[in-house]
Amino acid sequence: MRAETIRRAPSQAGFFLIEAMVAILIFALGILGLVAMGGTAVSSQSDAQYRTEASSLADAIAGQIAVSINRTSEATKAASLITFAHQPNPAPPTDGSVPPCAFTGTALDVASAPTIFPLLDRAANGTAVPGLPGATAANQQIYIDGAGTYNRVVITLCWRTASDAAWRRHTLVTYVN
Repeated sequence: MRAETIRRAPSQAGFFLIEAMVAILIFALGILGLVAMGGTAVSSQSDAQYRTEASSLADAIAGQIAVSINRTSEATKAASLITFAHQPNPAPPTDGSVPPCAFTGTALDVASAPTIFPLLDRAANGTAVPGLPGATAANQQIYIDGAGTYNRVVITLCWRTASDAAWRRHTLVTYVN
């Protein structure tokens, strides 16, 4: 019996090594894609959490304003409603544009709005609003427009995380009658 040696054709030498390297490259790209998706998912979840908290806070503010105003007459209702204004300048735009989150004017006072103040307490004191990163009193607004617009209340809450270039905002418009 004669032992025969099997020889491979020279064109196939090292082909398995190339296949293995391509498979490793494809696997590595897949892992990198999963890592990138994980970071995006965490960022999106945080954004959704902040938007939910801003919505809840704005709704609580609007609810407290609605139950706290004096409704004995139209004049007292308008006068009572205006005491809830916080950083009312500039007025919210009516053309759909988005102004920067830099508001000025008289800040909400605990004596004039004792039921609203706890909700904006940290913002009114210049520290962070609970759950809204980077939010301060200058970045929150309660705009009261009681002159012929059915006592419109516009609540704007702004925040910015360390990785955000621009302010994020939540605006709630309601009418108090």
